Amino acid sequence: MRHNSGFLLRRVIVGCCALAPLLTPGTPATATSTAPSEEAASLPFGQRYSVVQHGGFVRAANSSITCRTATSGADSASCLDARGGGTAANGDFDMFYIDLDSDPNTYNSSRGEVRLPTGARVTYARLYWGGNLRVGEQKPPESNERVLIAEPGGAYKEVLADTMVGHRVARGADAYQASADVTELVRSSGSGLYTVAQVNVAMGRSAAGAWGGWTLVVAYEDESEPRRHLALWDGFDTLTADRDQVVQLPHMEFPKGAGGRVGLVAYNGDRGTPGDTLTVSTGHGQPVPLGDAANPRDDILNSTISEPGPAGSHRSPAHANTLGYDSDVLDMSEQVQGGGDRLVFRMASERDAAWAGVLFVAVDARP
Repeated sequence: MRHNSGFLLRRVIVGCCALAPLLTPGTPATATSTAPSEEAASLPFGQRYSVVQHGGFVRAANSSITCRTATSGADSASCLDARGGGTAANGDFDMFYIDLDSDPNTYNSSRGEVRLPTGARVTYARLYWGGNLRVGEQKPPESNERVLIAEPGGAYKEVLADTMVGHRVARGADAYQASADVTELVRSSGSGLYTVAQVNVAMGRSAAGAWGGWTLVVAYEDESEPRRHLALWDGFDTLTADRDQVVQLPHMEFPKGAGGRVGLVAYNGDRGTPGDTLTVSTGHGQPVPLGDAANPRDDILNSTISEPGPAGSHRSPAHANTLGYDSDVLDMSEQVQGGGDRLVFRMASERDAAWAGVLFVAVDARP
């Protein structure tokens, strides 16, 4: 944004119950949840999962809505340019659902790849989804807590949110985020393309813009990898010029020469609108802004789904500009190589009205 059908119950229900604490044999882990189906205007960021183990995080993600190319002339050409990575915002376009499956009962669907190391064991997996309900149409919030997911080669299964849903009307948008534990599904299915459908988002055109998508965050154990702190935090709140989001990870000792990565999920960041940042502090020196070739340090919420390295995980469609959905993984090895015992992240948006949803961190632990 710039300032200027029913669901089918298929086979099984995933995530219908409150999340129980997780225990990996020989390794303490913590996971938390609240009662399902309730909604709150804002949810403070809190720790969802934490463990120290050999391994890391992978994630699959995609947007659920994009600009419409069915029109003729300049709008269609601009849409194609935006999808290819051009500077554009969702409010510039008439937005319509992505729907790549062959199922007539779904009105949106997209795919993303979970790429686990060979031999890795899934220790936790959580699916997040959300978007804007108010654009050219108003979608009912009663469907916020449900989506469909299909594992690689599998059929759709209904997923119900197992924790409180964040839902807030602000800045012309009706925004929400929901989530559910899908550990058993991902543990049994492993690597491959996952399809997520029926994300409750509105289509059309408005100043607020249409946006939405999903992210599947997966923690894994792999004895061939370094011992790492893994932490997953989530919440839901608006980022504005006078409202930042701070996530503090105390008691996280990491040695000199440590490596690390951080992932974030946010909604409605516009490409080419500077002023949104993600900074990290280790307790030594000033906070440092994070960024990379796909995510400028002063435009971190720029409608991208990205990760370090030349060969990222696959997704379909693979639009370079997702027009309002960010699910990024950033390398922060340079920032943590001096060692430390805490990490403090701050997400800020000085010009865009954005929503923060998820932050996950993997950093090398002391031997």
